[in-house]
Amino acid sequence: MNKWVKTLLILAGSAFLTRFIPFSSLFRNLDTMIHEFGHALVTLLLSGKVLRIELYADHSGVTYSAIQAGGRAIGVALAGYPLASLFALLLFFLYGKGKIRFGLGLATGVALIMLLLYVRSSFGMLWLGGFIALNIVMLFFWDKVSKYYYLLLAFLTLEESVTGTLYLVTASVTSPSRAGDAGNLARLTGVPSIFWAALFFLFSLLCAKWALEFFFKAQRMRTGRKG
Repeated sequence: MNKWVKTLLILAGSAFLTRFIPFSSLFRNLDTMIHEFGHALVTLLLSGKVLRIELYADHSGVTYSAIQAGGRAIGVALAGYPLASLFALLLFFLYGKGKIRFGLGLATGVALIMLLLYVRSSFGMLWLGGFIALNIVMLFFWDKVSKYYYLLLAFLTLEESVTGTLYLVTASVTSPSRAGDAGNLARLTGVPSIFWAALFFLFSLLCAKWALEFFFKAQRMRTGRKG
């Protein structure tokens, strides 16, 4: 089977099956957290100022920042979706290396930075606090379950990184004013939002393909050791 078709089928199956896991919807905000953190990180790297970050219960978010117009603003607008895709890839890479605790620690560290410095909305603070507390429980008190918890986070983040960009492609066609980062890039560059949305989507698929390769390679290695 073609690897791209296999990737799409696995993503679709995972998106369907994870809907049956209780409270899984809450963990989909991890992708939003990383997306907004990407905007904030690039803002700081480009000498801008992060004013605040909002996280919402519908898995959306927004980063308010002050940045010089032009190339720097374009860099900030570009950052969210690719960083979220790369983070999903990183989670699977770390799983393949057996570094689950490091992956959980990294996600916890990002959540802690956002909680302490940038997020002040009630839902955002509640979600971040709960996520940090649950990660600490998994890291130090419930180690036997941490692998399955980690994989849940990894697959949900991977799904959201792809479906989020797919929604962006649809929005760019049907309602360009609601195309989020793609719409912002269109206004900043004059290049249509569908171009940016398609670019984000293709990059997310590439990261998903690599991530699943890491996952199945790790599973084969574990099966081989057991055999």
